[in-house]
This record gives sequence, C-alpha cells and structure tokens, in this order.
Amino acid sequence: MTIALPTEGFAKLDTVLAAIPISRAKWYEGVKSGLYPRPVRLDGRSVAWRVEDIRSVINRINEKNQNQTLTLG
Repeated sequence: MTIALPTEGFAKLDTVLAAIPISRAKWYEGVKSGLYPRPVRLDGRSVAWRVEDIRSVINRINEKNQNQTLTLG
C-alpha cells in the first residue's frame, strides 16, 4: 500500500503513522529522544509534522534497510 503524502505542508499524526507504520507510543518516544522530528503547533491543541521532515525520516529508514540488505546479501 502506498501512502500519498502531500508534496509540501503538514501531515497530522494519523497520516504520519500510515506512512511510517509504528505505534503512537513508539512515535512519541522517538520524538522525545530526537529520533523523529518534533511537531509544529498549528493552533490550540492541534499539531502536525512538516512533510519534508517526514520524507527525511522515510528516506533514512529506506537507506538503513538497503544497507542491511547489502550486508546480509
């Protein structure tokens, strides 16, 4: 299944987790530890993540997976 992220702008957490399939708890642990980007407050209690930051995370995960495949291969 391919997740369509917008080309720019912001993505809410449900969209982020559809693109990076981990639990909410693990995502927030990663945000707290600096592994994943911090959200941007849109207004009040509403937050979202910059799409370019999410794409960077996806690229980093893909590169890591490719490197593991190459060393196992």
